[in-house]
Amino acid sequence: MQEAARPPEPNAEHRRIAAERFERANQVIATGNYDYGIQLLLTCTKLDPGNLTFRQALRRTQKAKFKNNMRGSRFAVISTSTHKARIKAAKRTHDFLKVLEQGEEVLTRNPWDLGAQMDMAEAADALGWLDMAVWILEQARQRDGQDADLNRALARLYEKRGNFSQAIALWEIVRRAVPDDVEAQHKGMDLAASETITRGQYERGAKLRPATSAEEETEDIVRDVDGGTEVTPLNDRVAREAAPLLAKITANPTDPLSYLQLAAVYVRAGRYDEARDVLTNGLGPTGQHFQIRIELMELELEPFRRNLAITEDKINDLPPAGEFRTPEINGQEQELRKIRLRLLKEINARELDLYRLKADRYPNDMNHRVELGLRLLRAGQTDEAISELQVARKDPRCLWRALVYLGFAFKSRNNWRLAQRNFQESLEHIPSNEEAQRKEVLFQLAHGLADAGELAQAIDMGHELANIDFNYREIGQLLDEWQQRLDESR
Repeated sequence: MQEAARPPEPNAEHRRIAAERFERANQVIATGNYDYGIQLLLTCTKLDPGNLTFRQALRRTQKAKFKNNMRGSRFAVISTSTHKARIKAAKRTHDFLKVLEQGEEVLTRNPWDLGAQMDMAEAADALGWLDMAVWILEQARQRDGQDADLNRALARLYEKRGNFSQAIALWEIVRRAVPDDVEAQHKGMDLAASETITRGQYERGAKLRPATSAEEETEDIVRDVDGGTEVTPLNDRVAREAAPLLAKITANPTDPLSYLQLAAVYVRAGRYDEARDVLTNGLGPTGQHFQIRIELMELELEPFRRNLAITEDKINDLPPAGEFRTPEINGQEQELRKIRLRLLKEINARELDLYRLKADRYPNDMNHRVELGLRLLRAGQTDEAISELQVARKDPRCLWRALVYLGFAFKSRNNWRLAQRNFQESLEHIPSNEEAQRKEVLFQLAHGLADAGELAQAIDMGHELANIDFNYREIGQLLDEWQQRLDESR
């Protein structure tokens, strides 16, 4: 399926309606009315198709309706045939949103339909929703975890997203299932040779343990993916800490605190999947408790952040550009930078959802609005970012950061006068210990003034920056160029 441009973001009215339907869905699902809840959630996914939270809630409800029987409706084969035909037609015309829409109709009748999930993941990837594509195939693995085609597709997505260790594990499963699969043989060896990260133990800047061999490294990961864990003193300690919390959850499943505490136990031990499962299982009984939702979103962000750190370290480990490089190394750097960019986009998209939720919940906390404005700005949603940041700057504690980001926002809209005004005002409020921010604002002002033809002012501002750090972004060289242009204009 060909790559497609990401659809435009839903407008504010669609978001409002979707949020209302989502809240209503949670209410009716809590009473056991799965059919009505599913219809409400289907509406949410149509209004905001890129919202992963809506699809996760929908999938949980679809499965709950059939009591997790792993097969769905008895008549699913018959009742889904029309929708599957529409999926095929939508794929031929590259109508990727239609593929997702009809796929959900299939999964409403059989939430474990492998073909529909494979098609939906392909469509989500084509739309630029890589995280959603990965999640869809991860859901499919719950029943078809040994399917070679499924594992192959998910391994490619993991590698595309920078999840190297997970990709290694799945390529090894494919190799075992299909011994003559050339791609699985090469991918597993290539990735394992460069990946020495033990799952859950990576910290940026820490020295990594040496792998005994690529094969042993892969074996460890495969055992983990397949669910086996070696009993160690650490596991014994975790079990002791978890036992009373599990008992509390059993005794009072509606208490959110027990889920949060148990998840924290697993996180401290690096057992992120178990922590995620605890929080996910706690959503229903606690009525989608806000703090559980927030903690789950934060937890789901961590793998992306760790993989970004891994990718950046891999880039830094390459020979410097000035040294002799083979075409292979240049190609490796290019691919790593693509992965880095995708990870940054995914992290920003997830953080955008997280801070939007926080800002809606706590409208008077301007820190959330500043963070939301920054993520909106990074996502290219400049006008909405400006609205959030202008509200946030009313709080003196958030003023300087809001002003700096507003400067960048107006600059991206090619409105230099407003950008200049916000940058200049921010200089009056940036704390003395935020030297890096002050230098960047001075640079933006100097460069912007020069671009606007106001060379004398640009030189004055540039000298102020040069007095702090003469080498900052080659400001010394720029000052010489601006002075020459000013002299030539006289």
